[in-house]
Amino acid sequence: MSTLTPTLQTFFTDRLVRQRQASPHAVAAYRDALRLLVRFSTERLTTEASKRDIGDLDASRISAFLDDREHDRGNSIRTRNARLVAIRSLFRYAALRHPEHAAVIARVLAIPPKRFERRLVTFLTEPEVEALLAAPDRTTWTGRRDHTRLALAVQTGLRASELIGLRATDVHLGVGPHISCLGKGRKQRITPLTTSVVAVLRIWLCERVGPAGDRLFTTRTGRMLSRDALERRLAIYVATAVRACPSLREKKITLQVLRHTSAMRLLHAGVDISVIALWLGHEQVETTQIYLHADLALKELALARTTPVNTSPGRSRPPDALLAFLEAL
Repeated sequence: MSTLTPTLQTFFTDRLVRQRQASPHAVAAYRDALRLLVRFSTERLTTEASKRDIGDLDASRISAFLDDREHDRGNSIRTRNARLVAIRSLFRYAALRHPEHAAVIARVLAIPPKRFERRLVTFLTEPEVEALLAAPDRTTWTGRRDHTRLALAVQTGLRASELIGLRATDVHLGVGPHISCLGKGRKQRITPLTTSVVAVLRIWLCERVGPAGDRLFTTRTGRMLSRDALERRLAIYVATAVRACPSLREKKITLQVLRHTSAMRLLHAGVDISVIALWLGHEQVETTQIYLHADLALKELALARTTPVNTSPGRSRPPDALLAFLEAL
């Protein structure tokens, strides 16, 4: 009798949905990872997927799957590790239901994640932000919608899923204007709004169509926007903004970059890192440390404070053009 099929089904219906109350995004991520694993094993096993046993997915086969996704399919190490998280979660659940497969499960759970280089985050400078916000054509309905959405994203640092899920009732423009959203991990979060963003939102709330309980940002026909649609619209506006601000050409701008920009703005304003963590909805303050590493100006300020009294603060500068050329090689 197959043990894989019922275990896989109850893993989603019982563990993820009922017990953990996982978000639709988490369920979709786990579904995609396990579906790819089942398809990969189907190409190498003669038995049908529905008749397969947990023992058929041993550590060597799962390692081969992860290597195939990384080397042959071009997945990043982060994506590889995310697939492994889903697989290990399934096998931890299977360990409770099928102790007879304890040896196989233990070897799968022992597969380590891969280490990877952590790159500095990309963020926009103030001139780049201004150029991007000026890119949408505000003489059109779509342009006004996108301008409002971009201004809100840069100021609040909301995740893409949070922007998509916002409803008109989540916007509070009275005393203490703020946005209320249900973030990652089902955590309710309130983010204050600046005067300029309040003015833009007030105009948009008067123009948008549909009941107050509907999504704040939708298509012209009232349908929910997808993340891919948001990224495509952003790419269009970046291409337009490059004409006014050429430095944007050197950066790969995504919705995540707008979130990083919001964090860096707060950091440059002297806001404590723990407050920024709450602002962004980070579970741990350590996650927010990436912005400290990316902020060269903050590091130079720290260096200036530790510089000996008789030393002029600032970066080391070559005395002449020849030395500058040699040091730049």
